[in-house]
Amino acid sequence: TVVDVPEALKMSLYPNAPLNSVDEDASSGSGEEMNLVDGHNKRHSAVPSSSGRQKRSRKATGDAIVDAMLEIAAASKMRAAAMMKNEDRFSISKCIKVLDEMQGVDQRLYFLALDLFENSNARETFIALKNTSAGMEDFDIELDEMELVAAAVGYYYHNSINKHPRHSLSPNQPNYMTGLMEGPEDACREMLRMDKHVFHKLCGIFRQRGMLRDTAGVSIEEQLAIFLNIIGHNERNRVIQDRFQHSGETISRHFNSVLKAIKSLSREFLQAPPINTPLQILGSRRLFPYFKDCIGVIDGMHVPAHVPAKDQTRFRNKRGFLSQNVLVACTFDMQFIFVYPGWEGSVSDSRVLQAVLDDPDQNFPRIPEGKYYLVDTSYLNMEGFVAPFQGVRYCNHEFKGANCLPRNVQELFNHRHSTLRQAILRSFHVLKERFPILKLAPQYAFQIQRDIVIAACVIHNFIRQEDCNDRLFSSVEEQMVEEVPDFDDLLDMPSGPPLKEEMGIIYFCSIWQNLYTQIY
Repeated sequence: TVVDVPEALKMSLYPNAPLNSVDEDASSGSGEEMNLVDGHNKRHSAVPSSSGRQKRSRKATGDAIVDAMLEIAAASKMRAAAMMKNEDRFSISKCIKVLDEMQGVDQRLYFLALDLFENSNARETFIALKNTSAGMEDFDIELDEMELVAAAVGYYYHNSINKHPRHSLSPNQPNYMTGLMEGPEDACREMLRMDKHVFHKLCGIFRQRGMLRDTAGVSIEEQLAIFLNIIGHNERNRVIQDRFQHSGETISRHFNSVLKAIKSLSREFLQAPPINTPLQILGSRRLFPYFKDCIGVIDGMHVPAHVPAKDQTRFRNKRGFLSQNVLVACTFDMQFIFVYPGWEGSVSDSRVLQAVLDDPDQNFPRIPEGKYYLVDTSYLNMEGFVAPFQGVRYCNHEFKGANCLPRNVQELFNHRHSTLRQAILRSFHVLKERFPILKLAPQYAFQIQRDIVIAACVIHNFIRQEDCNDRLFSSVEEQMVEEVPDFDDLLDMPSGPPLKEEMGIIYFCSIWQNLYTQIY
């Protein structure tokens, strides 16, 4: 007969509880009643039968099993507590804290120590190298260079015996940052996503304002290069470790520091547009004076998102993939005015805009009186925001071809509206081409994903302001010049004496005035 261990455990924990199950042999034979006395089965008869002896034997076996189980559970708890305590004593953060407090550590030795901390046994050896009179719980220790070298050399010797490949940090190996800064301009631009003079100026801002600081092993230039390599190439932490010869913890720590510093620049580089008529409109007879009061464009940008399973329904957009809906406003010079990331991909663009306008804490730039932004058909026509005519051709590709010219003033307005709105689509293109991390869902916490979008927009504006010959911006501007149509004056409208061009302008001004009156 198999002993019922759960019932035995119940009897051990609750000795006065009634017994629910009875052995089949005993109940079908004599019919004698059974009670629990001090956790053991006793018969009322004075002479115990063979069946009773079997019961006591089975009960004793069950009690032994229960006792063994309880001992195993207690031992497991003690072992888990000891492991947690040991991990806390020799954690990477405590080792780095000790290392940072050391004075006069050579940069190469600092790198060796950071790689050393990836191994738990090596961290314990590092902490143990201290004054023998100090207790193991005391972390206020001082290590000299020789002790640090001994720990690092011992660690690398251990790995060479076990044939574990490690990074070579010999003095003859060229430093990655040195080679990047002293190498060709194209290589620097490809890896850092900007020219050298722009990179150095951004580093100078961080250094002058104290937003970042040089550490014993990593300069501000290298910290920013680590960040730009990650968001500019969507690289994993392990790849950046190999490239910059730092530990994973060091890479992660500096990535977050730079992200925080760049985000703090958002108020400075995401500025409200000027109230004057933009040069892109002022210099075009097809756009001026009809759009002279337009100051920018607003649209939503969907960025792939990595979210927990419980939130995926809300973040799945109409195209079927997970994304965050980012509200963006930009100028016709392709500089971002306002960025609001983090909305679920399933939320409509108009709802996001309305939520921003209703919340004064979002600091949406105040729209000057009489000025407005262009929006597409997913938004509503309201004060400060002008959408195209509904049910009328709008996209530029719908007007391509000799037989697809605008036939009336509504189509003409939509065509010119669409031409101006291309500015924000080009801005999105440049932003995602420069920072491919926005094309795929990164494996970061969602708050970090939101901040990456803001940081990318800040760097985008900084490059636009500091480098008028930036390759990505220049290529988009060249494409924009090639796509400018030359048929807006050829309207299929009744004409007489005045000319068709003048009649088209009169009709266009008339309908624009009517639309403006209805809105305001």
